[in-house]
Amino acid sequence: MQHELYQRKLVTAEEAVKSVKSGDWVDYGICVGHPVVTDTALAARAGELSDVKVRGGISMWMPAICSIPDPGNHFTWNSWHCTGVDRKIIEMGCGYYSPMRYSELPGMYRDNVETVDVAMFQVAPMDEKGYFNFGPQSSHLMAVCEKARIIIVEVNRNMPRCLGGFEEGIHVSQVDFVVEGDNPPLAQLKGNGLTDVDRKVAELIVAEIPNGACLQLGIGGMPNAVGTLIGESDLKDLGVHTEMYVDAFVDLSRQGKINGSRKNIDRFRQVFAFGAGTQKLYDFIHDNPQVMSCPVDYINDVRRVSMIDNFISINNAVEVDLFGQISSESSGTKQISGTGGQLDFVMGAYLSNGGKSFICLSSTYGKAGEPKSRIVPTLTPGSIVTASRSCVQWVVTEFGKVNLKGLSTWQRAEALISIADPDFRDDLVRAAEKMKIWRNSNRI
Repeated sequence: MQHELYQRKLVTAEEAVKSVKSGDWVDYGICVGHPVVTDTALAARAGELSDVKVRGGISMWMPAICSIPDPGNHFTWNSWHCTGVDRKIIEMGCGYYSPMRYSELPGMYRDNVETVDVAMFQVAPMDEKGYFNFGPQSSHLMAVCEKARIIIVEVNRNMPRCLGGFEEGIHVSQVDFVVEGDNPPLAQLKGNGLTDVDRKVAELIVAEIPNGACLQLGIGGMPNAVGTLIGESDLKDLGVHTEMYVDAFVDLSRQGKINGSRKNIDRFRQVFAFGAGTQKLYDFIHDNPQVMSCPVDYINDVRRVSMIDNFISINNAVEVDLFGQISSESSGTKQISGTGGQLDFVMGAYLSNGGKSFICLSSTYGKAGEPKSRIVPTLTPGSIVTASRSCVQWVVTEFGKVNLKGLSTWQRAEALISIADPDFRDDLVRAAEKMKIWRNSNRI
């Protein structure tokens, strides 16, 4: 029965994308699940289409619809979370960021997004029960499908089959068109190697992690550096409950550091909303019952995170000001990434019994010989506050770590200046004095 349905719905990419009309809203899923051959087929129809709005995000490659001449005349890209690719599309003038707390995204589709005319995304091959697995992008895809007028699945034999959770796949009876893609290998997200700053920050954080802790690692070098140093430590019985599944978790699993035995919920399971990494990650999560793929409103729910003892959340930042405000998604008005789950995990980890949230950043950035401080008097005008000062707990640079909880404004200023690059501390003190958040008895 399932195979008969499959054959009836099997069409070419060109035939499938005829369902897209001018003015439509089209959803591409997220990250490694973005479509390939159907995206190319849609781009080929650009001359007959206008005002097609496409949602995607965490883009790992440039979509074909944005690679055509004058793409903005035909398509508008709307990203839920920006990578370098998404930033480039925005700079091209045909893309925009869509602000959201990632935990709310499935609910936003069900309650706030008015229209999904066509959903098209890559899936794993249909199983014997007739289901197409979403691969490492359960995220919000079921909510997209529930809202979509037309659903096109693009089969990729290289897509890992991610088990164990719920809302991780769709039945052939629920889709409108099946397209057999070109089976490209999944996009690789490779690390850049540890810098001395990464290692120093990671050492400061790892010292705060107890045996049996449950880990959430954000995107970027420093969170992955923490994973590397955990592998070099004596820590054991660790768990995973994370928005993004990354290579560091694979390494720690193979080293025997992760078993999930002390988790309060989803014991023995590594739980995630989406994943991207090298081929070893895709091989590890394929058909692995130890790894549990779930929608993001389950993973990032502050209430659920707070139920897990010793929850450790580790995320990056762009800037922190002397009031303790964290900007992790923009530099001025230039969008860099997105809110994602940072605020959810900052709040959830603090509420966890024994939990801690860490915001980590290098003390400076910029060209050699022209450093600029990431700890600033006030955020760069236009910068978005990702985590408000009332929520932030630990902030870490290579010069130290400070816990801002319970501190007044002058104590926060003193603490944050103490972990700034020494070359900038005098200027920061003077700025704090002007802003009336410095006491004469303060010491650095």
